[in-house]
Amino acid sequence: MTNSAAPAGTTGRVWSQLVGQEQAVETLASAAESAAALVSGRTDDHGSMTHAWLFTGPPGSGRSVAARVFAAALQCTLDAGCGECQGCRTTLAGTHADVKLVVPEGLSISVGEMRALVQAAARRPTTGRWQVVIIEDADRLTEGASNALLKAVEEPAERTVFLLCAPSDHPDDVSVTIRSRCRLVNLRTPSPEAIATVLVERDGIDPERARWAASVCGGHVGRARRLATDDSTRERRAAVLRIPLGLRRADDVFRCADELIKTAETDATEESRARDEVEQEALRTAMGSGGTGKGVSAAKRAADAAVRALEKRQKSRATRTQRDTLDLALVDLAGFYRDALVQAGGSTAALTHPDFAEQSAEAARLWGPVSTLRRLEAVLACRDAIGWNVKPRIAVEAMLTTLREG
Repeated sequence: MTNSAAPAGTTGRVWSQLVGQEQAVETLASAAESAAALVSGRTDDHGSMTHAWLFTGPPGSGRSVAARVFAAALQCTLDAGCGECQGCRTTLAGTHADVKLVVPEGLSISVGEMRALVQAAARRPTTGRWQVVIIEDADRLTEGASNALLKAVEEPAERTVFLLCAPSDHPDDVSVTIRSRCRLVNLRTPSPEAIATVLVERDGIDPERARWAASVCGGHVGRARRLATDDSTRERRAAVLRIPLGLRRADDVFRCADELIKTAETDATEESRARDEVEQEALRTAMGSGGTGKGVSAAKRAADAAVRALEKRQKSRATRTQRDTLDLALVDLAGFYRDALVQAGGSTAALTHPDFAEQSAEAARLWGPVSTLRRLEAVLACRDAIGWNVKPRIAVEAMLTTLREG
């Protein structure tokens, strides 16, 4: 197999991390070269470089990966993305002093957080070539946070670059005023062949397992890796895809709802527990917990207050993780009903879950297109409801009732 992760000449450089995004790599590499020429003083022409970028694309297309590798190329001290210099390595590792990464741990990015970030971004670079601000999930900006960011994007500092990531450039995701000041980089869903190649060549996964994972991951490289390497991830997916044909009795609705909710809660708890304890201990130590002498009582009170604030943020992060896990299950369900519609219509389109082709074909025979479509719409409505903060259990039970009754 040949590596289709990046265009010719980029293998071994930072761009090789972008899977199946040749056009985007060409755009970003050109901009990074223009940026390097500006910094070195070889030219005053900005060329294809600009101060604000918006990376969009479907889940798994690599929006945040594209932003990070572009940031690395901007900080590169050798060849606009060599992947070997300190600028590239520290940026990709998340430790570069002049690259600020905003990953919302709750359900939104607050105005206070954005104001502090904008203020820091206005400073000149300390060790790197640019001040780079990466905002993952820019669609989670509150209205106040969007306004704070807009002011910075309208009047950026000379060496500051904003890299925003969002599912699309629709006004519901990113405000029109911010979008109009950004250069758009639209990423596509990588092909199964490109994903399988990366799993084999970069991660050392067995070719047959890699091809299977690439065919069922929905174009999401990270999920393909988890499916190929983690037994529990494979079993959770299989359990979700058994739901459509397993809703025979009324009590199956509540049993499946329990399983979906508990799985999401367990995943969130497992992912958060170790990280939460480390964060709390590090914060207590930084605040002087365990010390002796004068001022210990005041330090302890301050540390306890800071830990309570941290616990509140951690709880919000766990809620988001739970909802993200549940949403992934709903995406898999939607894919099953889509496959049933494909088979009912006799289409030759590729199936989302080819390993469950027999089950989706049986579903198509049992329900017919109209009933299948109603079920698909129920799954999509459940996703919307959870996005509007409806209690997950209420939304899931309502969905499963429709899935059973059709």
